[in-house]
Amino acid sequence: MPIDVKKQAATVIRRLKKEYPNAHCALEHSNAFELLIATILSAQCTDARVNIVTAELFRKYRGPEDFVNTSQSELERDIHSTGFFRNKAKNIQAACRRIIEVYGGRVPQTMDDLLTLGGVARKTANVVMGNAFGIASGVVVDTHVSRLSQRLGLTKNKTPEKIEKDLENVVPKKDWIMLPHWLISHGRAVCIARNPKCPECVLADICPSKKLFYPDITSKKIRAQRS
Repeated sequence: MPIDVKKQAATVIRRLKKEYPNAHCALEHSNAFELLIATILSAQCTDARVNIVTAELFRKYRGPEDFVNTSQSELERDIHSTGFFRNKAKNIQAACRRIIEVYGGRVPQTMDDLLTLGGVARKTANVVMGNAFGIASGVVVDTHVSRLSQRLGLTKNKTPEKIEKDLENVVPKKDWIMLPHWLISHGRAVCIARNPKCPECVLADICPSKKLFYPDITSKKIRAQRS
């Protein structure tokens, strides 16, 4: 029997919202600019590592002018442990220059404007729009969101752009900002990439993928494991 995807999404949201009431953006920041820099640094890097780096970085560089006025080589040293440091340093400085020259030193608040900044694609723009400005411009799709959306039957697509569109079609706009945080929390705690903990999962009874990992699992076993 095919899944009613909108109904499936509503159930996923309801249960994960209850399971992770304190879910939030894992990148530590105090303003939109810091979140922008942290999100650029998070590419191919863990949030935990980024938070370690930015704890010192944001003491040294207080705003876009500080990033522009340092040498690229020094910035590379400061962000080295986040990986891809040369490209990230180049993008950060390009973004900061444009913020100063075009946007008066402030991070722009529209998707189109954010996408003109160095190192900023839709994922980064959505992170900043949603978590810094409270604007639901789209759904952030990272590796956790991609994996769980596919496993839960919310999308059949593989690319972030198509997954985002599918989620926007079945998830109420009021939940676009928080859905990634709930999915990421669940992806880290339970629905991990290689060995998901299906018997412990609050979504196991509605998950079309559980049999791929636990061929003999039944609703009775799920209830017993969770009781």
